[in-house]
Amino acid sequence: MKQMYLHRSNCGQPPLLKRAYDRKFKPTAAYRASLPDMMEVAHEAIQGAHVPIQQVGIHNFKLPLKYRTKTGRVLTLETSVTGTVSLEAELKGINMSRIMRSFYEHKGGVTTGEWMGRILKSYLRNVDSKDARLKIAFSYPMLRPSLRSGLEGYQFYDVAFEGVMTRDGRYRRFIHFDFVYSSACPCSAELSEHARAKRGAYTVPHSQRSKARLTLEEAEGRKIWIEDVHALCLRALQTETQVMVKREDEQAFAELNGAYLKFVEDAARLLYLEFDADRRIRDFRIACSHLESLHSHDAVSVICKGVQGGFTADFMDFGSLVC
Repeated sequence: MKQMYLHRSNCGQPPLLKRAYDRKFKPTAAYRASLPDMMEVAHEAIQGAHVPIQQVGIHNFKLPLKYRTKTGRVLTLETSVTGTVSLEAELKGINMSRIMRSFYEHKGGVTTGEWMGRILKSYLRNVDSKDARLKIAFSYPMLRPSLRSGLEGYQFYDVAFEGVMTRDGRYRRFIHFDFVYSSACPCSAELSEHARAKRGAYTVPHSQRSKARLTLEEAEGRKIWIEDVHALCLRALQTETQVMVKREDEQAFAELNGAYLKFVEDAARLLYLEFDADRRIRDFRIACSHLESLHSHDAVSVICKGVQGGFTADFMDFGSLVC
């Protein structure tokens, strides 16, 4: 019979290696100091090209973080964290757990741009890197009123805060915000009215659930709340999808869509008008997707503020705007 390395063979021969977990073992400081560290390997141990890596780190590390609403209430929300640093050519890798530990050192704080900046500085020190990037994504609840019935319900918004610390000491802060709305087609509405007027035909103009993704950079020294970003979107587009709906609310929503017909081009320009006028926002990019009920494809648009050296309209991940 063949000798097994890890398992007893069917003839009863014991394995060459014994597998056991010693629950009583407690490592001493000396033992920990003796553990091998891949950060200490020779330069020759680096595989592949000896070049720097712009981003290396962790994605979807989850923990509960605190967020302050505009009214001052503190919410604790499940948060997905992406944290990366740059890696110099002469280093084999980074200690991933140090990025996570940096968060736990600050876990009691309320999440702000300044809080993220402290974490970035912390793990730049801990990992011995030059550049660092941090993105925290969460679902943010807001209580929204119905249009006419007086009911209320929670709408949840996909939000992310992003911070970038560069080797020249510059710190930039970004907010990502998804806004879901209804878009009723102006062309379909006109054709429907034509059919009614000319032939007495009853028609239903097509409309669809749509999404706008706002990515904005806060102006230095200025603060914009999530509630403010939502208010700008609502003022621009008017037709946010509803939570609690009775018959009078459904009728009101139909009237609202009729009052604010919009192509995807209109949506981008309406949002641009609102965000461009807000001095708290240094730069922005807006991507819109209308999930067509007429076609088997979607209508999309992208627009940016046009700041020199700022965002460009290079967004192509429209599949992430399905809602």
